[in-house]
Amino acid sequence: MPKGCMSYFEQDDVLHLALSEEAEAGSVEVSPNITAELNAEGGLIGIEILGASAFIRDAVLDSVQARLLQLERKVSSVNAG
Repeated sequence: MPKGCMSYFEQDDVLHLALSEEAEAGSVEVSPNITAELNAEGGLIGIEILGASAFIRDAVLDSVQARLLQLERKVSSVNAG
């Protein structure tokens, strides 16, 4: 897999981000459904996300909602002043 490659496996709903072509020597589950893949020195070489479609949907929604709240606060402060 080339450096910086992203692959999505639709049937399994798995997103794999390869940061390096190095061999995987181990992995660590950093949160539910997210695994960090490590090289022999413990450096991050990849990330695997299970249930990727829901993860990305939720991440985008959270980000958009947070930005809308910031915008609402700015509009409220301009209207109050």
